[in-house]
Amino acid sequence: MSQTPELRRADKALSDAEMRELLTNGFSARLASVGPDGAPYITPLLYVLDGAELWVHNANAPGHFRTNVDADPRVCFEVDEAGEVFPYGRFECDTSVAYRSVVAFGRIRVAADRAAKERFCRLLMAKYGPDGLDRPKDFFPRLGQITVYAITIERITGKRTPLPAVGERWPAQDRSATPNARPGA
Repeated sequence: MSQTPELRRADKALSDAEMRELLTNGFSARLASVGPDGAPYITPLLYVLDGAELWVHNANAPGHFRTNVDADPRVCFEVDEAGEVFPYGRFECDTSVAYRSVVAFGRIRVAADRAAKERFCRLLMAKYGPDGLDRPKDFFPRLGQITVYAITIERITGKRTPLPAVGERWPAQDRSATPNARPGA
C-alpha cells in the first residue's frame, strides 16, 4: 500500500504504516461511486481491511449504490479521524482542525460466494461486535439478505494536520512574534 506522488501537501503525508493503521482501526468510512448518469453518490459504511482489500456490505435489495457499482466499478473510499478545532491566527477564519485521513481509489466487485461473505462477517464482528454477548458463533442465517463488496486499492493517499502545541496556537503565536502586542490589537 504505497502513497502516490500526487499529494499536494507532501509535508502532511502519512506513511504507509500510518495509512494501514488508520484503515485498520478507523470507525466508519464514506464510499463514493458514480451513477450511469455521471452523478456522484456517497454512502457512509462500516468496513474492514483484509490484506490489501477493503470490504463493505449493504442490503441485498437493489438500490442507488448497487446500480452505480453495476454501471462503473471505480470507487473512492475515505476514512478520517477528526481531532480538536484550533485557532492558528488572529482572524476569525484562521481556524483549522487536527485530523488524519486516508483516501483510497480502486475498483469494487461483488463478493458473492458464501465463504467470502462469512469471512467478511467474522472480520466485521471482530472489529465492531460487542464482547461478552452469548450468541452463536459461525452462524450466518442472513447472508442472503446482504451484498458484500471487495475494493481492490489501486491508489491511496493519507495526510494529517497534527494539533499544534499550545505555544504554537493563536494568541500565543502572535505574542511570541511581537512581544509588545496587546490582545485584540
